[in-house]
Amino acid sequence: MSDVQTVRIVPLGGLGEIGLNMMVVEAADDLLVIDAGLMFPDEEMFGIDHVIPDMNYLLAHREKIRAVLLTHGHEDHTGALPYLLREMKVPVYGTRLSLGLAAEKLKEANLLADADLKAVRPRDRLRFGPFEVEFLQVCHSIPDGVALAIGTPAGMIVHTGDFKFDQSPVDVQLTDYRRLAELGDGGVLALLSDSTNAGRDGFTPSEAVVGRAFDAIFREAQGRVIVACFASNIHRVQQIFDAAAALGKRVAVCGKSMMANTRIAAELGRLRIPDDALVSLDELERLPVGRRVIVTTGSQGEPLSAIARMAAAEHKQVQVSPGDTVVFSARVIPGNEKSIARTINGLYRQGARVITEETSQVHVSGHASREELKLMLNLIRPTFFVPIHGEYRHLRLHAQIAREVGVSEARTLVIEDGDILEFDGPDARIVGKAPVGRIFVDGKGIGDVGDAVIRDRQRLAQEGVVAVVLAVDRHCRKLVTEPQIVCSGFVHAQDSKALTDGLKTLVASVLESASEEDRADLRVIEQRIKTAVKRQLQKEIERRPMILSVIVEV
Repeated sequence: MSDVQTVRIVPLGGLGEIGLNMMVVEAADDLLVIDAGLMFPDEEMFGIDHVIPDMNYLLAHREKIRAVLLTHGHEDHTGALPYLLREMKVPVYGTRLSLGLAAEKLKEANLLADADLKAVRPRDRLRFGPFEVEFLQVCHSIPDGVALAIGTPAGMIVHTGDFKFDQSPVDVQLTDYRRLAELGDGGVLALLSDSTNAGRDGFTPSEAVVGRAFDAIFREAQGRVIVACFASNIHRVQQIFDAAAALGKRVAVCGKSMMANTRIAAELGRLRIPDDALVSLDELERLPVGRRVIVTTGSQGEPLSAIARMAAAEHKQVQVSPGDTVVFSARVIPGNEKSIARTINGLYRQGARVITEETSQVHVSGHASREELKLMLNLIRPTFFVPIHGEYRHLRLHAQIAREVGVSEARTLVIEDGDILEFDGPDARIVGKAPVGRIFVDGKGIGDVGDAVIRDRQRLAQEGVVAVVLAVDRHCRKLVTEPQIVCSGFVHAQDSKALTDGLKTLVASVLESASEEDRADLRVIEQRIKTAVKRQLQKEIERRPMILSVIVEV
């Protein structure tokens, strides 16, 4: 960029999906990265642990990066940080809780010792080259969330992060309405605002509503209470402790991530645990059942989570019993309906009473609904509006909201991952496309599993596999013994002997009919066998399993 007044924003993730949040703000030879989030896999991403953004744009401009700025501590905004810091050394700025949670992940990746983590507080202002960044307090479902006011050569850009306007927040830390209004009075070039709940009318209820629901449930319960929620929802955990302590109950924390986040938040003063309220699972078991509360992970029915293992009667320390009350204090993330239903059914089979947001207000969103989104637009009054954070439908719905409060269609810019949006004086336009995509993390493998592998895994799960194994003489290339047909996830050979016998005959005929020239290259024979078997299965039983052909020379 030759013009020093020109500024670009480049979303590398989070615009077109839920999660994977990462955005670049760029001016001349300086670049800021806002958030570095991951996305959890859906049911079709077989074997994938999580998904991170394609970071090639950052790698190509690494010498320009001045800082990574974290808006809050949720993994969809911080989870990709270890993968970024593995490739480059760059300072990371965030509030104390955001850095505390991020540090735990960096420690697990053996990167904490070399990480440059710098804590900030709301209203702090820092300069990075041509940028002046101010951190502004906002409410969300986790403490220490901030919006970013970024002074750039082209004008002020406000990035809301994830937010809602909670009038009675659990930690009594209100959104900084005054400073947002002052920014609006001073003139804002562009507002980049959270779109997650753009389809919900009205206002998002206060988190305090959940506390009142907990109080009623805990009072009514005669037996043990088990609450499943997101480990990062510190406000929710706080209200569990408060409701339990008020009734003389004790709380045990279950699940690796829940235990870690509770410890970190308590150490940083963001979780206030009443005296004697926290006990171990062993200590809890020695109390009367009416005084026992367990807070645990697994609100989405994740197969290896604590609550899922309890539902399957496989948890080593906690066995669900008749009289227990189990609360799912989270919304159902699309795609997780089956796993949650499976977990709930298992809990009912063991005699538990199960409470969800469908029957009690045990969950509220951490994101602003339509009327709050309008309020943010009216406070900031931007020249340009860019909806961020959400699926494409959310972005479009948010753009419609902006037009309802007076932002013209020409100045409402709906962009997607990779779009390079350039601000130059009074103009804004898309000037190019950055490389973007989803990088699959499978165990220690990063990016070695691509779309083709995922498609293969989906096909294996849906259709199974048929392996054809031949042993041939290395000299004459004739069969030494009859072909072997191995089926997995398809049909058992013993259950369909006629089918597999027919395949053996077919495979032998393919080899026998091949010319000497073709037999010289066994790869040609392997491909012909795969094609023949594929056609035969499609013809006979209308199935399309994955076909593997292996020829062994003996």
